Amino acid sequence: MERTTDEKTSGDAAPGTGTRAGTRAPARPAFDPAAFTAADEEKRRGVRRMKAIATGALLVAAVVFALATWAENAGAGAWAGYVAAAAEAGMVGALADWFAVTALFKRPMGLPIPHTAIIPTKKDQLGRSLGDFVGDNFLAEEVVRRRLRSVGIGGRLGAWLAQPANADRVTAELSTALRGALTVLRDNDVQAVVGEAITRRAHAREIAPSLGRVLERLVAGGGHARIVDLVVSRGHDWLVWHSDSVMDAVAGGAPGWTPRFVDRKVGERVYKELLRFVGEMRDMPDHPAREALDRFLRDFAGDLQSDDGTRARVERLKSEILDRDEVQDLIASAWSSVRAMIVAAAEDERSQLRLRVRTSVLSLGARLSADGGLQGKVDGWIEGAAAHVVTTYRHEITSLITETVESWDAEHTSRKIEANIGRDLQFIRINGTVVGALAGLAIHTVAHALGG
Repeated sequence: MERTTDEKTSGDAAPGTGTRAGTRAPARPAFDPAAFTAADEEKRRGVRRMKAIATGALLVAAVVFALATWAENAGAGAWAGYVAAAAEAGMVGALADWFAVTALFKRPMGLPIPHTAIIPTKKDQLGRSLGDFVGDNFLAEEVVRRRLRSVGIGGRLGAWLAQPANADRVTAELSTALRGALTVLRDNDVQAVVGEAITRRAHAREIAPSLGRVLERLVAGGGHARIVDLVVSRGHDWLVWHSDSVMDAVAGGAPGWTPRFVDRKVGERVYKELLRFVGEMRDMPDHPAREALDRFLRDFAGDLQSDDGTRARVERLKSEILDRDEVQDLIASAWSSVRAMIVAAAEDERSQLRLRVRTSVLSLGARLSADGGLQGKVDGWIEGAAAHVVTTYRHEITSLITETVESWDAEHTSRKIEANIGRDLQFIRINGTVVGALAGLAIHTVAHALGG
């Protein structure tokens, strides 16, 4: 009995020993589609049993023929002729079918008879024929389209996605795929791409008009008032907390020939006026300074949109800011933050990302189940994609069959095929014996009747 690939591998290793410490274990052999599996070995045993039965039927027919012929010659009666004819025809049928079955896999009795050992000698041709058959009958565009159309994938997919358990499964699989993709990506490469894209887009687009429109709407809606309130309030508090610093600054700017007490009085006066001015501006929404600030912001918003000089200065400032190393580092590091945020959201089953994806999957399933038009679109997309694949890559798909069969060993392949279909072929031998015997009996009966 021929050993299987696993048996050969285990038999070559020393029994009872493993790999030595520090020695790398031998690599597992590559998968061989022509190798015998445990199921194949079981099938081979079944083939051998059926061969024994078929051969036994031939031997029984031969023994019956010999005994019936002897009985006929000994004058046992007409029945012996009938039995002998049936047994003789059974032997002929058995031998003919034995030859036909054996000729598929090897040369009968080792004789170089033409058109025998068909599978070993024409293995490559059979592989090409099988590839062509699959390509013509299974990978034809119309066949694929008709089959997909009959399945109704859009409706089935919608019904499947509409079930909460399936939506959870799809969401989990998408999260796993997203995490895997983010893990495979190299941060340095992505950061470089993101940084270049942001910088190039920022340089290419003029921002002054957009800033002007935003500022214009902000001032028109009074949205800037809160900012002014915050700045003025904080300014007033700062003046209260740093009164000595303000007065010292004013006194320090006075000429050197003025007396110090005069400088001090001037500093106190300036500080009080400044504190009063900021306090009034804080407490009076209609303060003239606020109105002046509003006019300035409105004028500046208009200049940002229409004044060439202002727009050019803003663009220069933008370029200077973008070219600073700190800004470039900030842009590059944005990917790391986004990546960490996405990974964390993908891992958390209760995150908004996963909840929204699950909701979207359920919604898509419900729409697909109820909307016939959408089902038709999905079916059309799938049919088109499948048709494109089979028409574009049909040769590559069929060549996989052809090349795989060509790579198999002829004798080994023959034995493997015999293991899988040989049991049914042995039934042909048995049927040949039985049918031959019945045909021989019928012919002998007709001949005897016509001749009698």
